[in-house]
Amino acid sequence: MLPCRRRGQALARRFTRKLSASTQLHQDVRPTTAPKQFPDLKSIRNNPKLYSENAVTRNYDRHKDSPRRIAELSETVAAINKNLVQPRRELKNLEKRLGAARAAKQEDQATQLYSAIQALRKQVDDGSTQQESASDTAADLALALPNLTSPNTPLNGEPKVLGYINYDPVCPPQPAAGADHSVIGQELGLLDFSSASTTTGWGFYYLLNDAVLLEQALIQYATSVALKHGWKRITPPSLVYSHIADSCGFQPRDANDEQQIWQVAQADRDVGKPKRSLAATAEIPLAALWADKAIPQKSLPLKLIGTSRCYRAEAGARGVDTKGLYRVHEFTKVEMFAWADAPQGDNLSAENTTEYSTQVFDEMVSIQTEILSSLGLPCRILEMPSSDLGASAFRKIDIEAFFPSRLSRDQGWGELTSVSVCTDYQSRRLNTRVQDVDGAKTRFPHTINGTALAVPRVMACILENHWRSDDRVVAIPEVLRPFMGGATTIGPT
Repeated sequence: MLPCRRRGQALARRFTRKLSASTQLHQDVRPTTAPKQFPDLKSIRNNPKLYSENAVTRNYDRHKDSPRRIAELSETVAAINKNLVQPRRELKNLEKRLGAARAAKQEDQATQLYSAIQALRKQVDDGSTQQESASDTAADLALALPNLTSPNTPLNGEPKVLGYINYDPVCPPQPAAGADHSVIGQELGLLDFSSASTTTGWGFYYLLNDAVLLEQALIQYATSVALKHGWKRITPPSLVYSHIADSCGFQPRDANDEQQIWQVAQADRDVGKPKRSLAATAEIPLAALWADKAIPQKSLPLKLIGTSRCYRAEAGARGVDTKGLYRVHEFTKVEMFAWADAPQGDNLSAENTTEYSTQVFDEMVSIQTEILSSLGLPCRILEMPSSDLGASAFRKIDIEAFFPSRLSRDQGWGELTSVSVCTDYQSRRLNTRVQDVDGAKTRFPHTINGTALAVPRVMACILENHWRSDDRVVAIPEVLRPFMGGATTIGPT
């Protein structure tokens, strides 16, 4: 292990140097203003087999050898440090003797001591450079690894059904004739895809007439449910530094994987400045709210809900064959984000902290269930498999809804919400800590994020599941009516 001082120096240098190819996503140089990152090197080097198997389980196969390399590099760092103990001690002693010789005006002795110091300093500097290089490489490899995986997470590649909302699998709902939101939306004057394709391209849309009111009603209702449970409101920015998105764990499983994040072009005058990206989800700017800062322990769990516009490239096969609102490039989403930690004075083990972050995780699922249940949407709750988890997630639960228009694919099911607990994966990369009442700032809190409501998909689901084909109208869920002037249906315009 490096001594604290040298470890701090090595980390500081790493934050300003060029990122390695294994972790570089959107930028060439990590700016000096970026939060310092603290991957859990100790845990990795003490459990290389666990982390290697976890990388394979999570479909990060190209990183499966990284834990072994991290352990080897850590041994190299320790060996170099041990070998430098005596030379550093001798160097300090020679420097003291040089000072004394110069003070006594013993020029010949001072010259000899100076020559010896120069030779010994080169040996120490060369060793320090090797040590820092090994330490930096180990840190970069660690930052590219995915989070560990919850015991609750299926490892067989298939999600586990935990329950249903407004849905009986024995007697599934029979969709009304023509229950396709893209057709309904255009018939009722709610959606315009053709004009958007001319204006911006595939994956964009215009909301018209009552669809605009429906969007606002969904936002206000979802927010009101979270506020009722004690969550605090926030409006985050939609533009973030690219290194913030990287720190949150938005990285591809494979070097050839498509990217979901759009980077904003820079003017020539801005070359060398930190690059910015459009936020794919409010999770990114919300996570960064406490970057490089410490949250007072008494404020935890800190639970926020915010509305934002989200932007996703959705390139490749996932998007081109999906019509309508299900997969789009720009949309409004109401997002929940929280930090959690074990109360001070409690047992501050990782397992105990996970217990408290799981409580917030469960609360998010409960809020999602309440919202979707009251909207009358048929859904199923899924414990997602390890192969479906992003780099930062320790555990993830999705809620999928039944879309009649998707019967030809996925048996009609499509994701509406997701909630993930990320343990200290994000807070270590954003340097978010817990400040105890005594002022100590040593621990990293757990982060949890979840969708309260993604407007386009929920809107599509409402249009399809509440479509009355005989009357050519869509029934407005009762909980939304106060936000839509008391109207009970959406009809022809």
